[in-house]
Amino acid sequence: MKNKFLKINSNDNVITALTDLKKGEELSLNGRHYNLAEIIPAKHKFFEKDMLAGEEIIMYGVLVGKTQHAVKAGSLMTTENVKHAAHPYAYRETNYQWQVPNVSKFKNKTFNGYIRNDGTVGTANYWLFIPTVFCENRNLDVIREALHNALGYAVTDKYKIFTNELVDAFKSGKDLNTLNLNPTNNARTKRLFKNIDGIKFLNHSGGCGGTRQDANTLSKLLAAYANHPNVGGITMLSLGCQHLQMQQLKDDIKKHTPGFEKPLLVFEQQQSQSEEQLIADAIKETFKGLIELNKIERQPVSLAKLCIGVKCGGSDGFSGISANPAVGYTADLVTALGGKILLAEFPELCGVEQNIIDRCTTEETANKFIRLMQEYDAQAHAVGSGFYMNPSPGNIKDGLITDAIKSAGAAKKGGTSPIADVLDYTEPATKPGLSLVCTPGNDVEATTGKAAAGATLILFTTGLGTPTGNPVCPTIKLATNSKLAKRMSDIIDIDCGPVIEGEKTIEQMGEDILEYCIKAASGDIIPKAVQLNQDDFIPWKRGVSL
Repeated sequence: MKNKFLKINSNDNVITALTDLKKGEELSLNGRHYNLAEIIPAKHKFFEKDMLAGEEIIMYGVLVGKTQHAVKAGSLMTTENVKHAAHPYAYRETNYQWQVPNVSKFKNKTFNGYIRNDGTVGTANYWLFIPTVFCENRNLDVIREALHNALGYAVTDKYKIFTNELVDAFKSGKDLNTLNLNPTNNARTKRLFKNIDGIKFLNHSGGCGGTRQDANTLSKLLAAYANHPNVGGITMLSLGCQHLQMQQLKDDIKKHTPGFEKPLLVFEQQQSQSEEQLIADAIKETFKGLIELNKIERQPVSLAKLCIGVKCGGSDGFSGISANPAVGYTADLVTALGGKILLAEFPELCGVEQNIIDRCTTEETANKFIRLMQEYDAQAHAVGSGFYMNPSPGNIKDGLITDAIKSAGAAKKGGTSPIADVLDYTEPATKPGLSLVCTPGNDVEATTGKAAAGATLILFTTGLGTPTGNPVCPTIKLATNSKLAKRMSDIIDIDCGPVIEGEKTIEQMGEDILEYCIKAASGDIIPKAVQLNQDDFIPWKRGVSL
């Protein structure tokens, strides 16, 4: 490791430990000397100078908190001595200048994707099952097990075999502790349809009960998934009497894409002969559709057809130093190549609003962002909460003391390009460049919203380890540190730890990430979340969720 600590911005008055630092240890940086008043664990921060109560804490060059009492230089930043604070924000005219990265290494590269009739390009080819109401979840589970096991998409064979071995050992009186799981399971070689990457199911808890507004939002969300570039065909199951009627969903699908041409199979249980017949018909007709969908093959297309969502979850004190800025550089490369980048999680943009507003290409776009942020935060305050309560216990334990610290690091994922558009929940991304998508910070609600906006890959950074994915959007996991990458290698795809170790620059890691994205978009690499069928899907009801 080249450096033990890091001052991120020249205006900062706190410094981040890159490794565990000892009490009394003497450090120096740019001619300044620091004597540590206490142990500073890796990922945590210490104060650069003596500070009085109420003084502003600056990190990443922005206000992230205020001292609650006097603190000594070299002492540890904690939730007891610092509380969240952020500057007010407003629209102002700026002449934002973007330093466009050098993309000569990538300008002639392509990826092999699935070209859809509407001109969008998928990085995968999925058949999608959509229930209009939670009453159909059980039927979806039955169909999933039948199709996944018969067609080679199941990933649970090794656990079934292991469980059967335990049963046999128990019956014969053997010691269960002698049995271990055999991780070998190459289900992909068993697949009947080589050009179909998966059969996906959007189980959810909505469609009835709740408010009609909930049903309307859910309809727009499901319509966005039906229109997703990674989806080649859809089977829809309805009970019949629920709030979200099948016709409303079909209408929303057409509104989203007027020229919608994908195969769409519809089954309504209350009009069927029996549940058994409903399930059998759905399986048979879907199988026929799979035969046709399997005829579509990947074709080379420009990197300008990439639409990448950027997300962080289980963040730590290294997130804003390694993985997030590296993903941000990838985002800038994709934007410079004419592609789309989607940055969401509005509660995790608290404290960097002014920087975002100043980067908006139009006043209309800036004002839409301001309105969505203020309405969302006001809704949280109305129930006794607020964006300032966003950091989780895990975040705090690993160095993210305030929401503004977390947000300033989280925003790095979006890079530095101008902001082309601001999208409300379920609105599709239509403009090249960086778009903001209004979602909660909650991992699955955010990834669900990014896919609805059109993301065909998601770059998901994590410092603590987050095993999540999305049904229709391959999710690539990036570790902020090498220790995590090694310990949870079953869910991590890319190790950004070399940035912390001083072995790679942000720019080098960003280029490596884009190379991985090209391979994943072409189906040459299968991200761990896809291999594990981590198909997490949680619709946002527009309530308070941080």
